[in-house]
Amino acid sequence: MDLLKEGKQHLKLPNAEIEYYPNFLSEVKANRYFEIISDETNWQQDNIKVFGKTYKQPRLTGLYGETNQPYSYSNIIMYPRPFTKTIMTIKRDIEAISNEKFNTVLINLYRDGNDSNGWHGDNEKELGMNPVIASLSLGEVRPFHFKHRKLKEERYKINLQHGSLLLMKGEMQHHWLHQIAKTKKKIDPRINLTFRRLLN
Repeated sequence: MDLLKEGKQHLKLPNAEIEYYPNFLSEVKANRYFEIISDETNWQQDNIKVFGKTYKQPRLTGLYGETNQPYSYSNIIMYPRPFTKTIMTIKRDIEAISNEKFNTVLINLYRDGNDSNGWHGDNEKELGMNPVIASLSLGEVRPFHFKHRKLKEERYKINLQHGSLLLMKGEMQHHWLHQIAKTKKKIDPRINLTFRRLLN
């Protein structure tokens, strides 16, 4: 089911809360941020293990934060670089609209349709009980799929627009999975900045 097509939207789901701002950034500002972050980010491509075999992660990533605290997921440990001036500006704007505080951002670069991020929940222990995840999309529009872990009929899709902001709140990371799926379509790159708060 497609959701949240126009304007600011607030969606209350079983065990989850979503806010979506399709026009969080102007097109001019989103274009500028895309170019700056593409150039400034220290991209890395880690290895992941799937059913005992090792593969290159199907996207590039970068981690930035206020402290030296590492972040781990899927048996990958990442060490942050200091926030850049651009990331700090974006962070402040997101904090102002969300009334949340973030100290870390995981940046993903999906170079084309072959790059993806499989079903997962952002429920690592260092994120705390009910983490708020703020996801800023730049570049190509990609469908964001999410499904409830137990309620099989609860499956949705949002097409994340260039310059849009998605806030995932409440118990969502414990009860829902989300993904960016591969596509055979010829598409342009997409950058996704996911702001979060790591606990000490």
